[in-house]
Amino acid sequence: MPATSSNAATSSSVTELFGSFVLGGEEFALPAICIREVVNFPARISALPLSPAFLEGVFTLRGTVIPVVNLGRVFRPEARAAEASDKIAILDFQGVLVGILFDATGEILRVRPEQRSTLSYANGDAHGVVAGTILLDDGARLLQVLDPAALVRIENVPQVLALQGAHRQTARRNQGERRQCVSFRVAGASFAFEMSAIQEIIRVPELQASVLNSALCLGRINFRGSQVAVVDFNTLLNAAPAQAAQAERQFLPDQRIVIARIDDATIGFLVDSVDNIVNFYSEEVMAIPLLSKARAGMFGGCIAKPELGDIIFLNHREIFSSNEIKEMRQGHANLYPKDEAVKTEQDPKRNQRQVYITFALENTYALEIKQVREIIDFSGDITRPPGMPAFMRGMLNLRQQMISVIDLRQLYQMPVLDKLEQAKILIVERGEDLYGLMVDAVENIMTVNDSRRFAAPKMLRNPDVEGDPRGEMDEVIDIEGEDGSHKTLSVFECDRLLQRLARELPALAA
Repeated sequence: MPATSSNAATSSSVTELFGSFVLGGEEFALPAICIREVVNFPARISALPLSPAFLEGVFTLRGTVIPVVNLGRVFRPEARAAEASDKIAILDFQGVLVGILFDATGEILRVRPEQRSTLSYANGDAHGVVAGTILLDDGARLLQVLDPAALVRIENVPQVLALQGAHRQTARRNQGERRQCVSFRVAGASFAFEMSAIQEIIRVPELQASVLNSALCLGRINFRGSQVAVVDFNTLLNAAPAQAAQAERQFLPDQRIVIARIDDATIGFLVDSVDNIVNFYSEEVMAIPLLSKARAGMFGGCIAKPELGDIIFLNHREIFSSNEIKEMRQGHANLYPKDEAVKTEQDPKRNQRQVYITFALENTYALEIKQVREIIDFSGDITRPPGMPAFMRGMLNLRQQMISVIDLRQLYQMPVLDKLEQAKILIVERGEDLYGLMVDAVENIMTVNDSRRFAAPKMLRNPDVEGDPRGEMDEVIDIEGEDGSHKTLSVFECDRLLQRLARELPALAA
């Protein structure tokens, strides 16, 4: 036998408190001192890629990310998945939080020493999560006592520290470095690359066949004179079966290719959609130690944002250093040399590049990404105090900071947008204050050489033209379209807009 039991009567004469729970018709107990609270199964829970079957995922509880362990699957891998009627006991042991899934809650029990027995595990045997038993009703009722120390240290369950109150987060943010990432969706889950790793985000062009085509490599695209391999992120996650032949595949309108770059290596990743630019601090990234799983190094952690949900933060350097990705990009570099005409083209005076986001507001505009703190989805949780001008959508509480949301359509006297599903709010800073600029949609992220930025034609710079923001924009950028044609976009200046609003709103002038 891997474990033996002994009666605890001789070790203590103090009555202990336990909370009981029901799972699969059996009763279990946890020391009451370790139970922070019991909650209903959350409406939104995020599964972690490549995680074991007993880890249902993570959810956010008052600003803290909680991993949820399906105890039934710890005992039996074939046990059922979680259901909406289940309960979750939030275990808080030695500063670590974990949620334990049960069918139902039971009662608070006062247990005398003679009613308890403990299990002893032999040296070398794996330590199970059951620490002993409780016998009640003259032996007619038996409960298995769970070991909190074993539960919070189950392999491949994130170690989430309990000390994550809002006041501690605020203190850390004042000390740590603010970072940005771009979130995107694949197989129903949210992921993110660090902003510095992203060179561009483009619509899916026609992919060219490659001799290296596989379930992982969908083909290649010509990107700035180089042949760049396109990786199917679904396949990289093992989230989807091998795709059909490229000629038979149809891409959806929201799908994008994220062009990521490390040093001189470039790879395109096909994703289902690109969602937001997310502002975060290093201290907010929760570790995901999936140590025994393939490709686990690509997962840098989990970022929890109440308004966005849980986002899996990717370690792009680990992705690029994996053997299959390394062989793919080196193979394409050898088979398809860079276009010499592009490689030798240099502008000694203006060879700097800027990263822009493009957004829709009737027309398409460009905005230097450094002017934007983050981008969030439009939310109905905007409070509109009385007496505000029409172009002020209202006030939004974004992580305990109030933001004035400006409806750019109203400001420029454009027709009201019928559908708000794609609407976004660009969060910009002015001093210590934040402002939200509401736009129809965010389209792409691109890198443009400074040599492609020009003064706007005089015919566009007419501020008296109603409903056309281009009258306030002094510069344009020239970009190359997917079909090789050129397109001119007006460059939006946030500072200029806020200066205008300061003249109309005394509150902004402060």
